Amino acid sequence: MDLRILSYNIHKCTGGIDRRYDPARTASLIASVDPDIVLLQEVAENGAWYRSERQVDVLGNLLAMPHRSYFVNVRFGPLRGHYGNAILSRHPIASSTNIDLTQEGKKARSVLHAEIKLPISDGHTRTLHAFNLHLGLGERERRRQLVQFLAAHPFSHMRHATPVVVGGDFNDVYGTIGPQLLEPNGFVGPSKPLRTFPAFAPLRALDGIYVRGDIDLVELDRVRHAPAKTASDHLALLAKVRVRSGAH
Repeated sequence: MDLRILSYNIHKCTGGIDRRYDPARTASLIASVDPDIVLLQEVAENGAWYRSERQVDVLGNLLAMPHRSYFVNVRFGPLRGHYGNAILSRHPIASSTNIDLTQEGKKARSVLHAEIKLPISDGHTRTLHAFNLHLGLGERERRRQLVQFLAAHPFSHMRHATPVVVGGDFNDVYGTIGPQLLEPNGFVGPSKPLRTFPAFAPLRALDGIYVRGDIDLVELDRVRHAPAKTASDHLALLAKVRVRSGAH
């Protein structure tokens, strides 16, 4: 089964240059690449700056994606609201959990996990495990968080053939954390770092998508058309993947 998976730090639906709050612009950019599954970071809710909207639902409705998961990591107050990670899907989300990766004295960080049921044939389904992360700003912090994720349930107990996608904002300034920590654990990612930040003139490969198991990474690239330069401070990454049917 072929899928299009998007990872995008949406900057709370606020433009990276014009600072304009515009969820419709964010949704339009996402819709332009027609993804099946969307991994979003910095998704806000309940802040006056954001019209007190719950962005996971605003975007989900605009994109006609009925299956959603959301977890708040950072809580400010009535003006700036809260924000966290979200997963939107065209296919049913059977269950969802959050894995806390917060390091002592650092901002709250986590991985949002969703079990997504994919139709394969004759009424059968196969589960894709999607992990959406947003790692810390410090290099040592990021490495500890990724090591913690790899050792945590449910990932640590998964069979090697289980289809898994890990995507999100790695804050990976040097583009090395995936090759050094994920690839030795069986993941396949970009053949070279894809620069995604800042969106208007990308210099850093902060974002990534990696797959493992019965899933092939067919293509991975940035979404670089004109609106992408202003809709957020990050560019989105779009992965085209193929999930093998495997055993029912």
